[in-house]
Amino acid sequence: FPWLQEELGPLTEKQQQLITVLEVARIEDFMRCCPGRWVGRPQEDRQAIARAFVAKVVYNMTTTVHLIDRLHTDKSLRRICGWERKDEIPSESTFCRAFKEFSEDALGQRAHEALIKKHHSTHLVGHISRDATAIKAREKVCAEAKQKAKEKAEMKSKKLAKGKVKRGRPKKGEIRTPKEIKRLERQKSMNLKEMLMDLPKGCDIGIKRNSKGHQERWKGYKLHIDTADGAVPVSAILTSASVHDSQVAIPLATITAQRVTNCYDVMDSAYDAEVIREHSATLGHVPLIDFNRRGPKDTRAFSPHEAQRYNERSTAERVNARLKDEFGGRMIRVRGPEKVMSHLAFGLIALTVDQLMRFVT
Repeated sequence: FPWLQEELGPLTEKQQQLITVLEVARIEDFMRCCPGRWVGRPQEDRQAIARAFVAKVVYNMTTTVHLIDRLHTDKSLRRICGWERKDEIPSESTFCRAFKEFSEDALGQRAHEALIKKHHSTHLVGHISRDATAIKAREKVCAEAKQKAKEKAEMKSKKLAKGKVKRGRPKKGEIRTPKEIKRLERQKSMNLKEMLMDLPKGCDIGIKRNSKGHQERWKGYKLHIDTADGAVPVSAILTSASVHDSQVAIPLATITAQRVTNCYDVMDSAYDAEVIREHSATLGHVPLIDFNRRGPKDTRAFSPHEAQRYNERSTAERVNARLKDEFGGRMIRVRGPEKVMSHLAFGLIALTVDQLMRFVT
């Protein structure tokens, strides 16, 4: 920082944090140059815009307009991103077009993947903690979700009329197969690309029970994250809000296994399925999954050393909280799963670098 301070003057803590993220992540190195794709402004300007979107999540700004205003008033921030003068800063529409291109090209996701492979691929990770968090969005429920809800309601009314709907708990010996179990069985014979394509991604309504037993409803998406020891997010998948956590466990574990080597897979009771345990074992991991006790006869419990290791799962909750509170996870103003995931990916990059630098310091 001394050389930069001579050039820019005294640097604030946030500016130092931003410079560190930009220097470690090197997001401009992952921009693909397509001749004839970007008309008008040069490619260097797109690199500055990409750095500005990283600044947006580091500063936890609400909108792109707020970001542009800050660039006009903060000379140091403007020069860190790559513009010398105010008149070089693009308009809001140019920022929006650039963000659309970054989303279609998965720029943030590719930069985050490279960051993990560079700094974690050669290290043995003890625990991978898997969890999902609600992502609220400001957009309408997708047509696909509306159609599915309509078809489900019609089918249920027809079954009620015919007396085929079974309510309450299943009888002794009766087996009912939930839709999430069906998807898990299908995933056993799918490759990674097929599993990702099979997951719903449109905006819809999600329902989750909190720690106090109350149901929480939200409109938007759900972000599934694998977190390594030290609260470092390794991989993430965005799905519709209604997707059950367990349905993303296998594809998420497959992605994580391509990036890092770990010993234990730590998950809560939402992932309590034999298919998930088997897949974890085939990857050479030890599954530590809390037990979803479905009756008084279910007396499964962790051994003392397993219970101690299961406490590591709190790192996933800390990552979810930091992503939302400090790196733009609550500031979703874009629409569509591609753009939402791109925005969150920039936040994951900043969070990952911040956690990696804690090991250094």
